[in-house]
Amino acid sequence: MSDHLNISDFLSPVNLHELSNDEGYKDGQLGKIIAVYDEEFPDLDEAQLVIVGCGEQRGSGLIHGQSEAPDLIRRQFYNLYYWHQDIKIADVGNIKAGSLFTDSYAALKTVVQELITDGKTVIILGGSHDLTLPQYYAYSEFRRTIEASSVDAKIDLNLDSPFKHENFLMEMLTGEPNFLRHYNHIAFQSYFVHPKMLETLDKLRFDCYRVGSVKESIDEMEPVIRNSNLFSFDISAIANAFAPASKTSPNGLNGEEACVLLRYAGMSPNVNTVGIYGYDPKQDKEEMTAKQISHMLWYLLDGRSRGRREATLDERDSFNEYHMAFAEVDTIFLQSKKTGRWWMQLPDKKYIACSYKDYLLASSNEIPERWLRAQERS
Repeated sequence: MSDHLNISDFLSPVNLHELSNDEGYKDGQLGKIIAVYDEEFPDLDEAQLVIVGCGEQRGSGLIHGQSEAPDLIRRQFYNLYYWHQDIKIADVGNIKAGSLFTDSYAALKTVVQELITDGKTVIILGGSHDLTLPQYYAYSEFRRTIEASSVDAKIDLNLDSPFKHENFLMEMLTGEPNFLRHYNHIAFQSYFVHPKMLETLDKLRFDCYRVGSVKESIDEMEPVIRNSNLFSFDISAIANAFAPASKTSPNGLNGEEACVLLRYAGMSPNVNTVGIYGYDPKQDKEEMTAKQISHMLWYLLDGRSRGRREATLDERDSFNEYHMAFAEVDTIFLQSKKTGRWWMQLPDKKYIACSYKDYLLASSNEIPERWLRAQERS
């Protein structure tokens, strides 16, 4: 595809020698396997996952433009061992910083758009969390609405803040034209969020999940993420002990829970952009946060590898089928024999991702909340 030449104009290569401290990589390490834009632009035909770095952080008020974050994450990630032979990965380097942060936005949007048009899943290593905006705008060309999920301790709707990373959600949720069919906010910490803000999001029919309930039953997040196209993760959602560069809260997700959410994003057949944001290397200790993020990326691969083994819904032999009636409604639940995941049918005959808990509720003649919310939105 000739467009690769066009997107390479926006990108600067990665220096593999520097990243490996001139040691190179051993057989079996990811650094040996990933097709990297080092000297020349890689051939992307085979790649299913494409990494792009964007160190832009001026939207968070940090004036020293580019963050080293993407390269520090790469340094840790490339050292990990490659287990998922069925997943081919490329790394197209870093977005060149524009003279304004909005120029970096435009470049990131263009690159992501080209890659998803080409059927790739794009992994964005950020900069600040407001880069979720260009990640979202990359979908605008398709004229189709999308579902987005964001994992963040705070809800970035602070209109009093001069900083984009504290209020970019406003533009995403209310901007015109709008391509957002549904928004999920995962792992917010209540004491950082004005109660009225939650009411507003609820009125808009968006779903917000408190960090406590996420930790209590993390598997309930799998269908939420499975239904999404865009997945954005602010490392502020991780407790400081597991990500020392995250100065937001001593509480939050632990390292393993963050990895599980990324595995769910990998397993989803719909998620095709994943952004990991908010890592400021200057705040890190012994690159522990970079290591944490590299493990999250490894679990994204793990999820993608598992998800590829899933049957399509019309291959009925691969599913257990349960016919149900609850509250005067006839519906069908499907459970995959391959991955154990669940789907339920809405009155318009479409299937949406759901959980075992939804099936249990329906079988005791209760209407699952997920079913109601989906109905309200359809």
